[in-house]
Amino acid sequence: MTVTPGPENHPETYYAGAYWGARKESPPDCARRTADFLNLLAECDPFLSHWYKPARSRKDARKHPLMPPDVPTLTEMFRRGASREKGGPVFEELGFSFWFGNGGSGADSADLRLTCGCYSNVAPNSCVMPLPRRGENADRILTTPVLAAVLRSMTLAWEPDWAFATSSAYEQQHREPDSAPFSLGWITYLSHRIGSVPPLPAPVHIEPVKDRGTLIVLTSERFTVANPEHIALARHVRDLLARAGLMPTATF
Repeated sequence: MTVTPGPENHPETYYAGAYWGARKESPPDCARRTADFLNLLAECDPFLSHWYKPARSRKDARKHPLMPPDVPTLTEMFRRGASREKGGPVFEELGFSFWFGNGGSGADSADLRLTCGCYSNVAPNSCVMPLPRRGENADRILTTPVLAAVLRSMTLAWEPDWAFATSSAYEQQHREPDSAPFSLGWITYLSHRIGSVPPLPAPVHIEPVKDRGTLIVLTSERFTVANPEHIALARHVRDLLARAGLMPTATF
């Protein structure tokens, strides 16, 4: 789940991810959710409106666009991504997985890694998106309004239990207990299935996602491990959520 930060002279890296428990779904079910998600994602930022089938090279990938999303095409991609032993039967309970990119390169790119239809407790279903690291696209996307829109898109399409946009460096430096099913991010979504979010201190902003759950925005500026105030705020809010029974108690 973690995206490893680059060298020290590279900026902090970020990703968005949504996670949910066992849910049996067919390849067409997963494809329909993916199509809905890609359409919603395209409204968040122009950089997130172009996606391509996996290919050996970026040049080859650009010959096979996934936008506008086509459910039969996505269904076949999920079918090919079924978990199986080489030459053996499909492990249906492990669901279907595949990844694809938006055609960018290097630090100016975004990827999507999807696992859907798993109804085993071996691993969660997920939608994970490593975000661009440098350049104008990163400057625009790594902002509270865009990332909040991205998380809303994830929650509406995938109906996860929780989701977040987070700094990989923060996640590595402040690791959760092994038993923790989730951690707090710069922006965090908690489903109503988990519980109701209590009042939280300023500058934290809370907003509903229809009747499904709640978005928690720690700060309107870019969250970074270089800012001790951001770290202190994250630790405090996480403690309040743990006291409310929404997160496991931290041991660090």
